[in-house]
Amino acid sequence: MSIEQRETLDAILRQSALPVDSDVSEQRRLFREAVSAQPLPADVSVTAASLGGVPTAEITIAGSEPRHIVLYFHGGVYVISDAFLAAGLASQIGRRTRAKVISVDYRLAPEHPYPAAVDDALAAYQALLDDGTSPSDIAFAGDSAGGGLAVVTLLNARDHGLPLPAAAFVMSPYVDLTLAGATMETKRDVDPLLSRELLQPRVADYTQGRDAALGLISPVFADLTGLPPLIIQAGSHEVLLDDAVRLARQAAIADVEVTLEVTPKVPHVFQAYSPMLDEAAVALDKAGQLLSAHLGDAERVTA
Repeated sequence: MSIEQRETLDAILRQSALPVDSDVSEQRRLFREAVSAQPLPADVSVTAASLGGVPTAEITIAGSEPRHIVLYFHGGVYVISDAFLAAGLASQIGRRTRAKVISVDYRLAPEHPYPAAVDDALAAYQALLDDGTSPSDIAFAGDSAGGGLAVVTLLNARDHGLPLPAAAFVMSPYVDLTLAGATMETKRDVDPLLSRELLQPRVADYTQGRDAALGLISPVFADLTGLPPLIIQAGSHEVLLDDAVRLARQAAIADVEVTLEVTPKVPHVFQAYSPMLDEAAVALDKAGQLLSAHLGDAERVTA
């Protein structure tokens, strides 16, 4: 792994980090400009669709024959980004699992605060099941807030009596909106992207007076009993590192099969930078192998 790669990425991210004092519309504009500057691979196609009345982006790889579906939840602290802007990273997961990826365009705060995103995510999953897709052929994936939403959707589906997917893969999951993780302070100097000061106003946008410690807002405080296998990845240079570690601990306490991988000296959702960071490609390869194994295991069990 290259020290130079990590240092170059860190410098780029520090230059492009969202200003702490900017409002929602400005943060959305800056984020869209940054992501749109990174073209999708030529063999990736993205098509607008919907599930259960929720807009989606269907992401496919040319020449691939999808055997499974990855239901993807994008990041952006529940306020920024959309299903289409997530296509680059989501396609990397589809490529490694030979799956069609459906990225959920859930409603964003502050226009649509909690529980809008939670309701949309569950509606999309319910629609997949209603369309006849076997839960054993579905995996969830998500980054940052989308990683948190993936876990929340597992909890919500469980509590509604729905069959659960084969597994879930979450990258740098944002699962504690109380911002109580120890690394919120201990990693603040090495995190080039996020900080308590940047996150706090967006927490208020999403919760709008609701208790941020509710299990469907901050699943690190929820009982995770009965969830399918979780694959959790994070970098050691991010303030949300403790979110990932505590989520893995809660899963283990609840007898959930869990894999936690912390990659040293890389930033929040480092997997998004696979074209320029060796560690990102390695992490995606590992996650793809694990997800494929869980989907394959489920397929054999239900055959």
